[in-house]
Amino acid sequence: MKLLPIITYLTIPLASAYWSSNLNYLSPSSHHPSLGISINRVAKRSNSGTSYDPAVLKFTHGVASGDPTATSVILWTRLSPITDAADNNGGSIGLEPLYWHGPKLTSTAPICAEWKVAKDSGMRNVVSRGKAYTSSDIDFTVKVEAKGLQPFTRYYYQFNICNSDVKSPLGRTKTAPEENDRVSRVRFAVYSCAFFTFGYFNAYGQSVRKDSVDYVLHLGDYIYEYGNSARGPQIGRKFKPDHEIFTLYEYRERYATYRTDEDLLLSHQNYPWISTWDDHEVADNTWRDGYSKLNNTENSFIIDDPVSFDQRKTNAVRAYFEWMPLRQVDMDDNLRIWRSTSFGKLVDLTVLDTRQYDRSITDVNYIHDYISSIANEVSRSQMGPRQEAWFFNQLSDSHKRGATWRLVGSQTMFSYTNLSSPFSDIEGGFFSDLALDTWQGYIASRNRTLHHLYSNNIGNNIFLAGDIHSNWVSDLVWLNSTNPNPDPATHPDYDPKTGKGSIGVEFVGTAVTSQGSVGWNGTLERGQKLADWSIKTNPSVQWVERYYRGYFELDFSHEVLKATYFGMKDISTRNSEEVELARFEVFNGENKVHRPVAGGKVAAGAIKPQL
Repeated sequence: MKLLPIITYLTIPLASAYWSSNLNYLSPSSHHPSLGISINRVAKRSNSGTSYDPAVLKFTHGVASGDPTATSVILWTRLSPITDAADNNGGSIGLEPLYWHGPKLTSTAPICAEWKVAKDSGMRNVVSRGKAYTSSDIDFTVKVEAKGLQPFTRYYYQFNICNSDVKSPLGRTKTAPEENDRVSRVRFAVYSCAFFTFGYFNAYGQSVRKDSVDYVLHLGDYIYEYGNSARGPQIGRKFKPDHEIFTLYEYRERYATYRTDEDLLLSHQNYPWISTWDDHEVADNTWRDGYSKLNNTENSFIIDDPVSFDQRKTNAVRAYFEWMPLRQVDMDDNLRIWRSTSFGKLVDLTVLDTRQYDRSITDVNYIHDYISSIANEVSRSQMGPRQEAWFFNQLSDSHKRGATWRLVGSQTMFSYTNLSSPFSDIEGGFFSDLALDTWQGYIASRNRTLHHLYSNNIGNNIFLAGDIHSNWVSDLVWLNSTNPNPDPATHPDYDPKTGKGSIGVEFVGTAVTSQGSVGWNGTLERGQKLADWSIKTNPSVQWVERYYRGYFELDFSHEVLKATYFGMKDISTRNSEEVELARFEVFNGENKVHRPVAGGKVAAGAIKPQL
């Protein structure tokens, strides 16, 4: 039997355009009936004669832009139909919104939003505009594509409720360069791992206050799924809902809570984001078919979780696509988030999904020894064969077309790293000697990637990662990772003092607020002690810092990549105090961290001794 299209349209062309222009009715995949929204049914339900009062609507969660191309960018907002900043969710599909505190607004009433893009902040020179409907079916979110823009150009944008003076905050965004443009400079801020109750997201606002970048890269753990029982410092911030989240409504409410942080709102408002998820957007230590709590006992499948893992994953993915300024990838798989963007001939960015898409079973604590025993099996993959083949083609195509740099956004650390700690007085974080939830648990998958780079002589590779809640800078090399403490003398193809033999560099960033290696009560001195140990026991690691929360920035030119790491002095209050921790350079064609590392001096952490 031939299936009918999931997305159907109104017979009135103008109204049809207003519904279908909101990309979230297509999120996350128009090819899956369980996830699609029938615009036809929503429109019929909305023809009941009900209406809304613009005076009770607010743009509580600000505006956002993302996934820029040379001629378009994604714009996002939410028309919050209540007064409470966090209790603002649309509820279940087709039902009246929960936590409603204002005048009655039935969910059958469509809300119309207008949007426009201008070259000036006064919004006089408008170059693109449109309208879109939204409803409770998609949590009152609006996601549109502004087209017809000029390459590598800064624009301003704004939403308003149709036929009213209710306006959103003014947003600022920037398109990408044309693929073959020889732009001279592109800058990124890189973030990961923001735990709402553990600290204020000060790091997100820093690049805005300095106006120091063009784009934001987010490598995952944008939200955490835990409840308020999760241990950590008491700073007065609470999750909503207050328990671990499973349902679509709960994931939506968690995003709404996160979007009350002023610095997160500030970053979204001023920079286009290019984001991918890690594990906690769904659950801890996710893989293709499960997560850390599913331990093959009856309780883990029946009592602990109120929904199946498949349903939970569907809920999480849908909420992510609704709330993030994410472009819909042309796909036939509802979980595809991996994609690529070119920034002229300067940078080719590849964003991977090494968590949710098709990852083989990971270390879920109770099977650590088992995963260690199978870590080198050829069949194990971080990405699955389809994504892996696509990734290798992206690297080859970028090299062939002459792009200067290949920038790869991965969730977990790629380089071999020994994360052991011999110090009983240091908490040591949440890692054992080998973090098998990283690429270390998928050795054959990592080796295939390195083989592709080395055998095809593809250089100038810059890998990025988050997840680990500490800062690491490593030469990208092929070490024998079956040895927990490799001796540089046994690897003559790589010299850690000169960088000879490296095929690129990996930059790993710490968390925005999530717990680090030395725990909540750890000191800078303890972090330094642990960093000193880490630098001695890892041949390819050139700098490591294990105390600060923060972020890093990348400044690309055709001659050199400059990377600067920043640590936040205090995340218990909202403030703008930061420390420049270290600076690094990678020169075109050298494929290694410049010697001496960081000019031989850093503000914190440990660097590799130089000749």
